[in-house]
Amino acid sequence: MNTIQQLQWRYATKKFDPNKILSQEKINILKEAFNLTATSYGLQTISMVVVQDQALREQLWPHAYNQEQVLHASHLLVICIQKEIVAQDVVDFFNNIKDIRNTDENILNPYRENLIQTIQKQSLIEQQQWSTNQAYIALGNLMTVCAIENIDSCPMEGFNPEKFDSILNLGERGLKSVLLLPVGYRASDDMFSDFKKVRKPIHETIIEI
Repeated sequence: MNTIQQLQWRYATKKFDPNKILSQEKINILKEAFNLTATSYGLQTISMVVVQDQALREQLWPHAYNQEQVLHASHLLVICIQKEIVAQDVVDFFNNIKDIRNTDENILNPYRENLIQTIQKQSLIEQQQWSTNQAYIALGNLMTVCAIENIDSCPMEGFNPEKFDSILNLGERGLKSVLLLPVGYRASDDMFSDFKKVRKPIHETIIEI
């Protein structure tokens, strides 16, 4: 498989085939890819909701400005951030490190305390912006994995997060939605699939020193 060819094949899918559904194996790959995404400190202050239920997506659709991808994709991925990061999140993170790597507490303690102090110095707005930055990293990672796996996708910022949060009961989980990624298979009559990519020449975007 040629990675560049797959990235050339990828495009922001405008029309999905609603009759083509991703296998559970493909969904599991996307879930694993999301979970393996690099995040700052490895703290993982982001989550992903996988929505397949059609009735639920019909409720969400008007709050995504009636974009058909929300309805017709195989699945709708909703990338979320924690509304607030607290000291216990850091404690749990380092406990996980200790359990998995069997790292000595004397090594972990100074890093734990430093990260707790870093988090506590941030305002709620700063925390949420920091987490949103991680969400974009996850989105990019998912889009690349989709391309490699021959899964079509369409990144979306255009939706009403408050309405999504309410319908999906995200507030009860301490989450806020920030990004959407419908995934599935392109419709055979989506004319955008044949459009040539429009990009600047590579010498204008890459600087070699």
